[in-house]
Amino acid sequence: MVELAEKLRRTENELADARELVSVDDPEMAAEARAEVERLEQAVPEMERALKPLLIPRDPLEDRNAIVEIRAGAGGDEAALFAADLYRMYTRYASTRGWRQEVISLSDGTLGGLKEAIFKLTGDGAYGSMRWESGVHRVQRVPATEAQGRIHTSAATVAVLPEAEEVDVKIEDKDLRIDVFRSSGPGGQSVNTTDSAVRITHIPTGLVVSQQDQKSQLQNKLKAMEVLRARLLDLRVSEQEAERSRMRKTQVGTGDRSAKIRTYNFPQNRVTDHRINVTLHELARVLGGDVGPLIEALRLADVEERLRGG
Repeated sequence: MVELAEKLRRTENELADARELVSVDDPEMAAEARAEVERLEQAVPEMERALKPLLIPRDPLEDRNAIVEIRAGAGGDEAALFAADLYRMYTRYASTRGWRQEVISLSDGTLGGLKEAIFKLTGDGAYGSMRWESGVHRVQRVPATEAQGRIHTSAATVAVLPEAEEVDVKIEDKDLRIDVFRSSGPGGQSVNTTDSAVRITHIPTGLVVSQQDQKSQLQNKLKAMEVLRARLLDLRVSEQEAERSRMRKTQVGTGDRSAKIRTYNFPQNRVTDHRINVTLHELARVLGGDVGPLIEALRLADVEERLRGG
């Protein structure tokens, strides 16, 4: 931060000197000075943008792994297809970042859609980047099954949780109710003959986690506990964030998942993030995994807001 601030100060001084030389009588020197002014006027805002995030205290959860939950919302088959689109978008984005992906649970819908997907992203800054994706994502398009060519609106919800360590959340055995039942999905013939699926209820909060994708009851219990710990930590973080954000004008940093955060409009090839009023006319590119520019814009908007003391 100190190095960047010093570089910014030197650049601003150089800019002031160059501006004085623009009006000299020597045409060649004045032209060089104008070119230098133009270059430095671009460099100063870039340095200021790079410096701003460094002025904000770093969130200790920033570098955690992320547990991402995608669920189809209103819209039936079309919502499930959109949930599958979001799942592909995030897994492709994760690949570009070099993050490791681990599926915790997948629940298939019809026509190749997804009712629910829960997966973990492991890598540098996974939660810090993905946290901005929490909320309601809305899609507007003509479904393949629509004969009249009418545009339908459907939605999917995304929740991004920081992976919790055992020291973050203390879970007492007496607060848990653990039920076992037979798995109903794929996973081998033995799945349907043994009670390998696990449902864990956290009695104080009412949170319920079911897991049946693993082969054994123990593996399912370990995965369910991992998700439960992440949800309990997220609950605590969300409460703190909501308290800090009560006076904010926007919802950028509140993690409010009931809010519609983004619209994907196919007829207009448009993606709009409603929190920062940013629109990109590159729908295929964004859904193809290039969601980084939106995430970066959201991160910078949050920094601006916190610097203003909002």
